Amino acid sequence: MNGSQRIPILKVGRVLVVPVQVDMDDQTVIGLQERILSELERTGARGVLIDISLLEMVDSFIGRMLSDIAAMARIMDARTVVVGIQPAVAITLVELGLELRGVDTVLNVDEGIKLLRAEFGAYGADDDEDDEFQGEWHSFGESRHHA
Repeated sequence: MNGSQRIPILKVGRVLVVPVQVDMDDQTVIGLQERILSELERTGARGVLIDISLLEMVDSFIGRMLSDIAAMARIMDARTVVVGIQPAVAITLVELGLELRGVDTVLNVDEGIKLLRAEFGAYGADDDEDDEFQGEWHSFGESRHHA
């Protein structure tokens, strides 16, 4: 199992929640990007919440890929929020001159969900799935095998 397969993608309402709990190398980030885009297409989710609170370090490639994920998700009509950036990670991103373009950042998952909830409210969607993140957690991709 490669690194990206160890990162769950959970669907809560119309949001994909991606808790990053492993160190990410370049291949892991690329694989995760592909999985997130695939799940956006498959589920029609409107938001992606990436929790990096357990990441202690990032490099320029990971920073760029987070921005790329947000840009690609936006093209697929989804908003991306990154939560839990540790101070050391924030310092590194600034020192590397990286701006997470197109990525909203907040301190924690609760604030991320509030931000996405406000975004969906602005859309005025009226389907039952928008009853603001009510429902079960669903994990995707963990048992899939890629040829």
